[in-house]
Amino acid sequence: MLTHIKDLAIKLAPRLVEIRRHIHSHPELSGQEYQTAAFVAGVLSSSGIHVQEGVGKTGVIGELQGTGKDHRLLAIRTDMDALPIQERTGLEYASHTDGVMHACGHDVHTTVGLGTAMVLSQIADELGGKVRFLFQPAEEIAQGAYWMVKDGAMENVSAILGVHVFPSIPAGSIGVRYGALTAAADDLEITIIGESGHGARPHEAIDAIWIAAQVVTALQQAISRTQNPLRPVVLSIGKISGGRAANVIADKVQLLGTVRSLHPETRAHLPIWIDNIVGNVCNAYGAKYQVNYRQGVPSVQNDYSLTQLLQLSAEEAWSSDRVQVLPEPSLGAEDFSVYQEYAPGSMFRLGVGYKDRMINHPLHHPEFEVDESAIITGVVTMAYAGYKYWL
Repeated sequence: MLTHIKDLAIKLAPRLVEIRRHIHSHPELSGQEYQTAAFVAGVLSSSGIHVQEGVGKTGVIGELQGTGKDHRLLAIRTDMDALPIQERTGLEYASHTDGVMHACGHDVHTTVGLGTAMVLSQIADELGGKVRFLFQPAEEIAQGAYWMVKDGAMENVSAILGVHVFPSIPAGSIGVRYGALTAAADDLEITIIGESGHGARPHEAIDAIWIAAQVVTALQQAISRTQNPLRPVVLSIGKISGGRAANVIADKVQLLGTVRSLHPETRAHLPIWIDNIVGNVCNAYGAKYQVNYRQGVPSVQNDYSLTQLLQLSAEEAWSSDRVQVLPEPSLGAEDFSVYQEYAPGSMFRLGVGYKDRMINHPLHHPEFEVDESAIITGVVTMAYAGYKYWL
C-alpha cells in the first residue's frame, strides 16, 4: 500500500505544484478566504469527496467514507489564510495582491491537505473508516479553529492530524515532537493611571510613563527570579502608548503585550502573578492600574500514540534518517490546539528548507520561500498515516 500511495502522489505532483502556486499567487487574509475556499471545494468535489462549504465562516469540510466498519473518525486539518506582508521573493507566481502574502506556508498546508484527500479518495476501498478534511480559515488571528468547532467540525471526531512547514528542516524530511509542540499565547493589556502635571515639577504629579517603565522592568526581572526556568514564560510588551506633550507629565499609559507558556499549570497562575507585580509597583508610587489578561489559544500537546503513528509512517516511507524527533518545542502558537480539546491530536513539522542555500528565510519573512519537493513528502506522510490509523 505504501508503494501505491507513493505512486499516486508522484503522479499528482505536477498538479499539486500548480495548486500550490495558484494559492500562493492569490493569498487572502484571515476570514476573507472566499476564493481559496471555493477553489478547495472544487478540487475536493472533483475527487468525489462530499463537500460542505461555509463552515467556520469561510472554512471547508470534505468527507470521505472508507469501506471498513471501524467507527472511529479521523480528521486531517490544514489552514488557508495569508498574512498582511508585502512579498519580496521575485517569484513568477508571487502574490498578485498588494500587501498580502503566504509567508507562513499555509499555501503548502492547503496543498498537502488537498493532495492527501486526492490520494485517499483513490484508495477509499482500503480505508477502515471515515476521514474528515478540515480546511480552516483565520489561523493567523487564532480564531478559525474556534469558528470551525462552533459549526460542528469536531463532531464525532476520534483523532486529528495536522502539519506545519518548518524552514529549518530540509525538504524531504519531517520533524515530530512528543508532548508540547507550541506554546499557549495570551494577550496582555495594562493601563497605568497617574496624575498629570508640569514637566518641570514631577513631584507634584504621578508620572504614568515612569511607573510604566518600572512595571515593564519588574515583570522581566520577576520572570527570572520567581518562575521555574524549566517551565518557561516569555512576556513581551510590544506596544506602549501615552503622554500628551513633551513638557507634560503623562497621566495614563497603555501597555500591550503577549504572554507565552508551555505548561497549563504555569499558565493558570500567570494572571494573578502579573496583577500582583503591577499592583505592587503602582501602589508604591501612588498610581492606579488595570490589568486585562485574555487567554488565547492553549499549547499544542501532541498525543503520544498519534505522534508515534506519524513517526513510524514517515520512517517507513522515507527512512529513519529523514525523520527528526524534535528535542524542543516552539514558543510560537497554533490554534490546532483548540481541536485537541475535543479529540487527541498530533501535528508534525514538514521540512521545506533548501539544502543548497546558506539562508532559508524564517516564517513571516517577506522573502520566505519553500522547496516544493516537500509537498510530496507531506502528502505521502499524511496519507500513509491516515491509511494506517485503522490498522
